[in-house]
Amino acid sequence: MELSHFMDIALRYKVIFFDSYGVLRNYKGVFDGVKEMLNTLDKHNISYFVLTNDASRAPEQLAEKFNRHGINEITTDKIISSGMLAHKYLESKINHGTVVYLGTEDSAHYIESAGLDTISIKDVDLDNIGDYRAIALLDDEGFDWNADITKTLNLLRKANMPVIVANTDATYPTSKSNVNVAIGAIADMLEVLARKTFIRFGKPDSQMFDYAFEHAVRERKVGLRDILMVGDTLKTDIIGGNKFGIDTCLVLSGNIQAKNAEMVINATGIIPDYICESVFA
Repeated sequence: MELSHFMDIALRYKVIFFDSYGVLRNYKGVFDGVKEMLNTLDKHNISYFVLTNDASRAPEQLAEKFNRHGINEITTDKIISSGMLAHKYLESKINHGTVVYLGTEDSAHYIESAGLDTISIKDVDLDNIGDYRAIALLDDEGFDWNADITKTLNLLRKANMPVIVANTDATYPTSKSNVNVAIGAIADMLEVLARKTFIRFGKPDSQMFDYAFEHAVRERKVGLRDILMVGDTLKTDIIGGNKFGIDTCLVLSGNIQAKNAEMVINATGIIPDYICESVFA
């Protein structure tokens, strides 16, 4: 397996789509060297956006996570989150009523900004369903995993309503060797148990890349050949970029460890155009 130096690759493109967690930051904060890397891209007039399946916070809060670590280059207008796509769906398809959500109060921003009322699953009374119009699965925190996931299943059995999954990630890394279960995996389980089909937003679906491409062409004239997707996960970042028709770069600073990379690539058949140790090495 041949590793490339990231900047040697990046300078060949006009636009770069970065995944966030595992690429630019992790559980400890922003990786050392990210600021210098972004400054080099700015110097060479290369545009960049952060494409994240994180629907736990509003874009302003996601940008603030970087700003707190001195990365002021990543502003709100550079954030493309799966929550933004869920917001668009809710705004166009659900015009009144209350949306039940699994997640934190911060994650409910995407529902409230669509002009809808919200209620956390923990506050739902299954004997008085009321005017609930949809269920949004937003984040893996903010509710009781036993009682509230069971309550969600029973709500789905009692009421026929769309279920929006605003984060398709199944796991996310919490250390070099450990991961947490993400809301995407909870959605997979509930979908099987409820025998229903959920509406998913985020990578690897093409909607996420379409939305990001629309933002990119507002800044400058570019085609698909001018864009590089950089991610740490084969089944979201890399396959999504491959299917959309843009070049892809797998970095080994997040979900996939260097010692397992070749085996995982061979097992999945998902092949990135480039493999780098990180975006800052």
